[in-house]
Amino acid sequence: MDIKEYIASPEISVLDAMQAINSNARGVIYICDDNRLLGVVTDGNIRRHILSNGALDINISEIMNTTPKVIKQSDDVDCYRYMEENNITSVPIVNSKGNVITIKFLNAETAYRSSDLHIPVVIMAGGKGTRLSPYTDVLPKPLIPVGNETITELIISRFQKFGCNEFNMIVNYKRNLIKAFFSEADKSSNIKFTDEENFLGTAGGLKLIESDYKSTFFLTNCDILVEADYGDILEYHKINKNILTMVCAAKKVEIPYGTIELNSEGNIVKLEEKPSFSFMANTGFYVIEPEFIKYIPENTFVHITEIIEKCIDMGERIGMYPISENAWFDMGQMGELERMKRYLEKM
Repeated sequence: MDIKEYIASPEISVLDAMQAINSNARGVIYICDDNRLLGVVTDGNIRRHILSNGALDINISEIMNTTPKVIKQSDDVDCYRYMEENNITSVPIVNSKGNVITIKFLNAETAYRSSDLHIPVVIMAGGKGTRLSPYTDVLPKPLIPVGNETITELIISRFQKFGCNEFNMIVNYKRNLIKAFFSEADKSSNIKFTDEENFLGTAGGLKLIESDYKSTFFLTNCDILVEADYGDILEYHKINKNILTMVCAAKKVEIPYGTIELNSEGNIVKLEEKPSFSFMANTGFYVIEPEFIKYIPENTFVHITEIIEKCIDMGERIGMYPISENAWFDMGQMGELERMKRYLEKM
């Protein structure tokens, strides 16, 4: 869904706001100044205004709620539970500047800013997927079904929503099965395959496509879904002039035991019951400049984290774009695969 249907200027009239709410059929619009959230107006706000003999030609900013419920982009919050707990049917996700980047609805739909990115997408699809054995003993990981579609189809579909239609899959393990699946007419659109003859890790395969890309491209693992505004990710990458931007999810891990801390003499000096730790986790989703590939050695098994560390040592700009834990689905683990299925069923 296009986020423009749910955003309005503070200068529109109450009547225009009422028409916008009727048009989007969601009972709400968010009032923004150049995408910066100022307030929210519901059909109930307008109804009460009319019943109190309020004028229909005044600016909507005069009756909007200036303290709307929001979720920050980096918050570790289940947005659907948040809406249920706060008795609301939608909630905007805002970045550190207060700009609306997405709007979540209680029925699991999401509205994004309209984007026509035309940015190529590289999908790392060559691994064995050992964490998903025995499924991957039969099928390559990119063809594991999640609901009615394969994980790779879901990934491609997400990118297509943002105007990305050029895909390159780096394949190795059971690659003939992958190629055969996508050779069907309705699945083969704009998908190119690059054969990785030897296993080269999460970065080595990129060296094979060094001559194919002269401008920015997206890179994603073939076992993840990221529910975020890809246009905003790209904009952040460009503004900060990064050679690579890593999309990271806020994670919180609770130790299910009481822990102790000892001094040098072996005496307990501190006890803590079920401590929790927060950190930012690499999702496996990146925005990359072609210059990054020059740091990858040829015909070498190497992980992308090693190349990122090399870039940092060389003074290159490496950025991090934060998302919430609930916006990241990692199919590479059985438990996460089931969570992804439940999410897609809800949608």
